[in-house]
Amino acid sequence: MKPRARDARHETRGGMRGVNIFANPQARWVGVALVAVALIGLPLALASAGTAWVRIANLAILFVFLSLGLNIVVGFAGLLDLGYIAFYAVGAYAYALLASPHFNLHLPFWIILPIGALVACLFGVLLGAPTLKLRGDYLAIVTLGFGEIVRIFLNNLSQPVNITNGPQGISRIDPFRFGSFSFSQTESMLGLVFSGPIKYYYVLLLLLLLAIVVNLRLQHSRIGRAWEAVREDEIAARAMGINTTRIKLLAFAMGASFGGIAGGMFAAIQGFISPESFVLVESVMVLSMVVLGGMGNIWGVVLGAVLLSFVPELLRYTVEPLQRSLFGKSIIEPEVIRMLLFGLALVLMMLYRPAGLLPSAVRKRELVQNKGSTE
Repeated sequence: MKPRARDARHETRGGMRGVNIFANPQARWVGVALVAVALIGLPLALASAGTAWVRIANLAILFVFLSLGLNIVVGFAGLLDLGYIAFYAVGAYAYALLASPHFNLHLPFWIILPIGALVACLFGVLLGAPTLKLRGDYLAIVTLGFGEIVRIFLNNLSQPVNITNGPQGISRIDPFRFGSFSFSQTESMLGLVFSGPIKYYYVLLLLLLLAIVVNLRLQHSRIGRAWEAVREDEIAARAMGINTTRIKLLAFAMGASFGGIAGGMFAAIQGFISPESFVLVESVMVLSMVVLGGMGNIWGVVLGAVLLSFVPELLRYTVEPLQRSLFGKSIIEPEVIRMLLFGLALVLMMLYRPAGLLPSAVRKRELVQNKGSTE
């Protein structure tokens, strides 16, 4: 019986290989090439519909960056974090303070971004150290409080020494520059017009690809397996010799560093930041992206971030014209309808796809087992 079962498994695998077109290396590289061409041409196509859509694409990439960082904490290590936007704020203010007339410092961006990542990493350790013994709802409450504390500090650190300029924020932040080449200016190359948002798009895309590679390497590394062990059963992981204290602190630090880099890029692109850009709703939005796409699955997180970045903006541009064409006036504010549909989509996802659009294999197996045990 055993040899036959083994042969059946080989036949099944062989059949699956025959169906999977990406098992062919040539087809895989063709697919990669097509995706690369689409990503390179995307900002030029969006620019034909308006620069606003290129800016939306840039914000979508930033949200993907944030979602990947939060996925390390929530998806890999299983630590619920509702104050993740605080690290985004720390990175943004680190860039703004070192590249603006506020302190009359104008350091180059390739120096400031690593500094912002290190400062955010330090804040991640400061958050993780007191919460090592907390799990679930208690951890969520503490992290939520941490995010609000950071925002309140940024809002009030203008007296007696003006550090953050309080609620007025910091303006005239330096853009990315390479010598005399500025990413904020419009230039023509090869007969094509490259505006500031388009040039930022390509920088963000390169950094995002690097972040995805880092995430993939982390997930399949010894550290990534330790995170998954802590997520599944922290007591068992400790019994197997895993230093859970260090592993959990590392998850907070790594996730926070991604948020710090994203915050620095946000400050450079916008040219202005204030505490109102880092409210609790933003943390909930990033967490929703991770949950919607599929916790623990990197490609699912990317999909969830892209969907929740673009779909609400599509609704913003279509809801009001639709109401005017049907009723002759705008009855409900587009923002209200947008959030209503957003909440409805999340409720439906929790009912019919609780593991997300592209769940990780481990998470999907857990849900199936839990459903079978309840039945």
